[in-house]
Amino acid sequence: MDLKEIQNLIKFVANSGVAEVKLEMDDVKITIRTTLETNVTEATYVQQLPAQAALPQATAPQVTAPTVVSVTPEAPAANDSKYVTIKSPIIGTFYRKPSPDKPVFTEVGSTVSKGDVLCVIEAMKLFNEIESEVSGKIVKILVDDMSPVEFDQPLFLVDPS
Repeated sequence: MDLKEIQNLIKFVANSGVAEVKLEMDDVKITIRTTLETNVTEATYVQQLPAQAALPQATAPQVTAPTVVSVTPEAPAANDSKYVTIKSPIIGTFYRKPSPDKPVFTEVGSTVSKGDVLCVIEAMKLFNEIESEVSGKIVKILVDDMSPVEFDQPLFLVDPS
């Protein structure tokens, strides 16, 4: 687990409203505590083994159950007021394809139905399918493939008409 993954985990815990999270993996044990009154996040390493002691592991990507996206009508620009913004429900890495050798889930101009998978977001080695809660036409894809996304970051603009 590298520093960037730990920082993303701390941000995710701080935004989730959870008081304490303990994470134990083969070579790392982490405890993250948040104090809700002062909105301060404290991270504590409990133990980390040397890197050469860790054995390399080859694991297949795990796909979790589809995550339902909250859809909020929003006006990012004056002419976009009629569009619905689909936002990221989690922190992670945005992917437009299910795997490198597969086609993209959706393109600008594609028609999507409620429940269609729009993208996947990888968080902590888990690939979460992001589904549309609205039917319509994809007007704009707001995030580049393989780029990090934050919680509640706009991903797609959909014309519901």
